[in-house]
Amino acid sequence: MAVQFKQKCIKCKKNYVLATSRSSYVICYDCQKSSLAGEITDPVFKELFDIPEEYYKNNSFLRNIKANYLKYKNLTGAQIEAFEKVVKKMKEGKE
Repeated sequence: MAVQFKQKCIKCKKNYVLATSRSSYVICYDCQKSSLAGEITDPVFKELFDIPEEYYKNNSFLRNIKANYLKYKNLTGAQIEAFEKVVKKMKEGKE
């Protein structure tokens, strides 16, 4: 696993976000919340993105996938598979 450290949000410069050396654009949940606020009409994707808000707060990858879907209205199979894999790991970690 990569080393994680805290870095200030690039947008608001107030909140700290967990980042790695691979993180190029670190943005906090509060700043990215507006891009996650769209309506999802496709029932398959509606079910996919119906996860606790806490997961989105704690994981920037999940936020980015949802933001990409809302922007482009489509995801690749690899993106869907990776999203489901991360959600599954987060659920197992909670239990």
